[in-house]
Amino acid sequence: ETTENESANEGYRFGQEEETYNIVAAHGYFGRLIFQYASFNNSRSLHFFLAAWPVVGIWFTALGISTMAFNLNGFNFNQSVVDSQGRVINTWADIINRANLGMEVMHERNAHNFPLDLAAVEVPSING
Repeated sequence: ETTENESANEGYRFGQEEETYNIVAAHGYFGRLIFQYASFNNSRSLHFFLAAWPVVGIWFTALGISTMAFNLNGFNFNQSVVDSQGRVINTWADIINRANLGMEVMHERNAHNFPLDLAAVEVPSING
């Protein structure tokens, strides 16, 4: 931490024991910039966050890349529970899947046909 007798651009001197910055001033600034509890009030938690945040980001990036490499790009709950005769036992997963299909279709209404398994009525004949 620099004093009023030194330049603020003096910065870190090799081997100094005290911090170069004032954690109380930084906490007050970031508390006003974002909100009070988004700021760190001690340097140990700040330094842990600064070290852990990029590491967690790299982990999740690797997880996403490996997920896409194995073509695991979504959940498929189609007919998740079937009885011994092959009849579907409807679960909440089936409802989620139907909602997901509906959202996929409505995303680009003019580019996709509505899936027949979501249609509640007979499909009209195109040829008349």
